[in-house]
This record gives sequence, C-alpha cells and structure tokens, in this order.
Amino acid sequence: MEFRPCIDIHSGKVKQIVGGSLKDGGGHKENFVSEKSASEFALMYKKYGLPGGHVIMLDRRDTPEYEASKREALSALKAYEGCMMAGGGINDENAGEFIDAGASHVIVTSFIFKDGELDLGNLERMKRATGRERLCIDLSCRKKEGLYYVVTDRWQKFTKFVLDKNLLDELAGSCDEFLVHACDVEGKRAGIDEEVIKILKDSPVTVTYAGGVKDMSDLERVRNAGDGRVNVTVGSALDIFGGTIPLESLADMA
Repeated sequence: MEFRPCIDIHSGKVKQIVGGSLKDGGGHKENFVSEKSASEFALMYKKYGLPGGHVIMLDRRDTPEYEASKREALSALKAYEGCMMAGGGINDENAGEFIDAGASHVIVTSFIFKDGELDLGNLERMKRATGRERLCIDLSCRKKEGLYYVVTDRWQKFTKFVLDKNLLDELAGSCDEFLVHACDVEGKRAGIDEEVIKILKDSPVTVTYAGGVKDMSDLERVRNAGDGRVNVTVGSALDIFGGTIPLESLADMA
C-alpha cells in the first residue's frame, strides 16, 4: 500500500470539497480553500518524494472556471513533471496537452461512460491518444440499492455499471491504473468505506482508493481491508488541507 497525494482544483483554487455535494450551479460544501497555488502543493509532494498522485479539475469543461482550473493544473504538472496524473474534462483531443505538460497519466470517466453506458469507441480513442500505459480509469462510485455504481459528470450521474470484480477485470486490459473515490464518504473525514476497498483488492492493475480518511487509524484499516494491495489518497484530513495528519508522516508509508 502506498500513499498517493492529491490536488483538487475548483474555480482556479486548490480546494477540498465534500464530494457528494458537488453539483452544477453551486451549493457545494467546501472544507478547505487555499491561497497557495497548485504548483506549490506539487512542489511539497516533490520535496517528500511522493509520486503517483492526481490533479483533478472539478469544474465543468468549456466554462471560464474550468479554464482557470486548467491553468493551475498545468502548472502543477510542470512543477512535478512525470509524477502526477491529470483528470477532469479530459478526452482524446486534449489528453496530449496534459501529457506534454508533464502528466504521467490522464484520468477519464465521463468520456468513456456516456448516458450510463460504456462507450467502447471512446475508450479505444483514448487508448490510441495516450497508450494503455498512460491511461487511468476513474471508477468512482456511489451506493444505490445495496450496490456500488460507477458515477460520472463530477459524480452526479449514475451509470448502469456496478463496481465489482467483473468490471475491474473487463477494463484492466485498457488502462494502467484505476482511481476510485467512494463518493458517499468523500471529503467528510468520517471514516473510510471498507466495502469499496474490499472490492478493489482484487483489481488486476494498480488501484488507488479515496474517501473518508480521518486519521492514521483509517490508513491501517485501508491496509487491512485491501490486503495491502490498495493505495490510498488523503485529502481533507491532511495538515496541508486543514486536517491533522502531517504530510511528512506519510512520506515513508509502504
């Protein structure tokens, strides 16, 4: 298990947002808003030798807010070149711009899941644009009727796909990694979702879990639930985002 850092950007600012509250038109709940630039956070991660993290733009593409967030994301990728992934509004046409800026991978969900279905044509286009080895598929999920469904469009829309071993096996041949936010607990600092982690431990490729970490004991719970095979992201609970877990304490986690 490794710690994977994150930088979430909304309206051009580094923020920590309660994931389930994010929706078009505003009204979301913010845990933390920084006056530091995204590149400053990237340099912190570089200082501690923490690769493999992700920079996520949370605004809807083709809006002024997205463009502001994109500028911040590109600066962060350049600051820690080759060591962070980029996600949010990425498709086969703009993926190259993020890779050229220094992204190790690009992350996609909404481009390959359309109207609740998996668009195999778009998935193939992404693979041609980036190569399988530079593609991360985001399978962030929310619980409905006892099952975890993949959600898209800033976690607002349910797809028809249940997060389970079959889905992980089906998509593993098309990407290098999976990123999965447990959206129902994301940003709440109220504890992790062990059910999601137990699903992810059977992933054929590297997988990172995000959502709900509140303290160091939760990191041990992630390790146990995932048999040490599931990496973990910590957002709002980190001291650099207003929480209590010191970033430096995670630098040697393995």
